[in-house]
Amino acid sequence: MVAKRIIPCLDVKDGRTVKGVNFVDIRDAGDPVELAWQYSKQNADELVFLDITATHERRKTMVELVKAVARNVNIPFTIGGGIVEISDADVLLNSGADKISINSAAVRNPAFIDELAAAFGKQFVVVAVDTKFVNGKNWVHLNGGRIQTEIETEDWIKEAQERGAGEVLLTSMDHDGTKSGFDNMLLKKINDSISIPLIASGGAGNVQHFIDVFRESDVDAALAASVFHYGEILIPDLKEELRKNNFAIR
Repeated sequence: MVAKRIIPCLDVKDGRTVKGVNFVDIRDAGDPVELAWQYSKQNADELVFLDITATHERRKTMVELVKAVARNVNIPFTIGGGIVEISDADVLLNSGADKISINSAAVRNPAFIDELAAAFGKQFVVVAVDTKFVNGKNWVHLNGGRIQTEIETEDWIKEAQERGAGEVLLTSMDHDGTKSGFDNMLLKKINDSISIPLIASGGAGNVQHFIDVFRESDVDAALAASVFHYGEILIPDLKEELRKNNFAIR
């Protein structure tokens, strides 16, 4: 049995960790390097850093942050935001990131996934997908959820896999920040249709939500932000409860 992963996500804006509800109403959640160090000590399996305004404001992801995190933590971490060409990914990976995450750039130029996979290997490429349920279907959204596309979420994820994505990070915008639970039905549907690892994101509010998402959708990993940042769930406690529910945990 493959061990389930618990992944804190740090949304970064202007060098600070922030968190919102449904991608808006942003508030400060602390220093990202300090939080990363704490999560490493708590035995998080991985970390994800997303520069949430990099694409929107046309900024590059913060190389200095990557270097600082690499110096201070000993667990794998992924960084995303503003990666639009091979050189962006190259500098981040050389600065210490274990994987890079692309979202809007991949949708606008799907061949970019192929290029990254060819340059670095599939295992380094995470395709992040922001999805929202509109008029009976799930649609891909871009630029931090600001722009709705005409691409159906399931179709796009299948294409991303075919092009060389090593992993998919799927965020339900409808559930994000609500603490009402993950979108387990959608996650199961997507997970059943692909063969690469799927990370669930959006909606974690308590320990039961993690148990439910693993049980109902069998995703490979579950990601959350505010419940970890504000100490509402401690990762050691979460992992203990998952073990009690017969999940393999690292």
